[in-house]
Amino acid sequence: MSLLKFHTSGIYCEQGNFFIDPWVPVDYALITHAHSDHARAGSKKYLCHTYTKPLLQYRLGEGIYETTEWNQPLYINGVKVSFHPAGHIIGSSQIRVEYKGEVWVVSGDYKIENDGISGAFEPITCHHFITESTFGLPIYNWLPQQKIFEEIQQWVMQNHSRQQTSVLIAYSLGKAQRLLPCLQQTGLPIYAHGAVYNIHQTLINSGHTLPMIFPITKETSPKEFAGNIIIAPSSALDSPWIRKFTPYSVGICSGWMQVRGHQRRRNADAGFALSDHCDWKGLLQAINATRAEQVYVTHGFQSVFSRYLNEQNIQASEVITNYGNEEDETASIV
Repeated sequence: MSLLKFHTSGIYCEQGNFFIDPWVPVDYALITHAHSDHARAGSKKYLCHTYTKPLLQYRLGEGIYETTEWNQPLYINGVKVSFHPAGHIIGSSQIRVEYKGEVWVVSGDYKIENDGISGAFEPITCHHFITESTFGLPIYNWLPQQKIFEEIQQWVMQNHSRQQTSVLIAYSLGKAQRLLPCLQQTGLPIYAHGAVYNIHQTLINSGHTLPMIFPITKETSPKEFAGNIIIAPSSALDSPWIRKFTPYSVGICSGWMQVRGHQRRRNADAGFALSDHCDWKGLLQAINATRAEQVYVTHGFQSVFSRYLNEQNIQASEVITNYGNEEDETASIV
């Protein structure tokens, strides 16, 4: 009998009687990170990393939230469980589950490049590894973060010289915080859509140190952000809200910008392939590091990616889950 099962409600450990990132309410939910496709409301009790708790409280409301640190073993009905850095966003974790010598790792979402804010991805040796495949195609090959940051800074300063406001579209939890040190180096004020600012304040209030940003309210004068920087979620694109910043230039920060057609379809002025997920090479590097006997490929290009792994003599199978893709810039972001 497998230690973890792909249940209709999520990834289930029968021996421990808990779910990992369930997509319906359950009695006990272990949460890899606070993105809405992995952390859903309604469960009786949650276990998450310490950094994730305030984000869950903000997004899901009050509830019973237990916390743990990375690399701190605990036992649930005899099952050994530990959380390990995933490098995806602040607090994001892989969850290692062990019972009678059988080891599974649920990676959630992850990236192997250390972005300086999310914690460095930790490869974990295991028998079974559950991986995403959001960008599981060879065409997705990220430039180093510093190179992308330099391109963003150059674009912002060019806009500033033309007195155009730089509107950067970035996911409110993860990408927005990752951009701040880069944007701070321009010396320009940084303004934020309410969705971005609320997450920012949640993190500040829980003890994180982040560069200063200013909320955009009804009282904010257009003169304040003219030629400066605004961070907004994709729900702001083509909305009345964004049009009040004219003249402005839009830059989308997303792994999908690796393919030029995505930038054109979104009517963006610039696209920066900055992703909080692994690229093709990163996925392969992470999987090889686990030395897993069996790999389960979930959301993304799971069919193509699992087939490639099998061709490389890595036993893999495709698993359908209800996890979405917060990098999908067509989605409404909160």
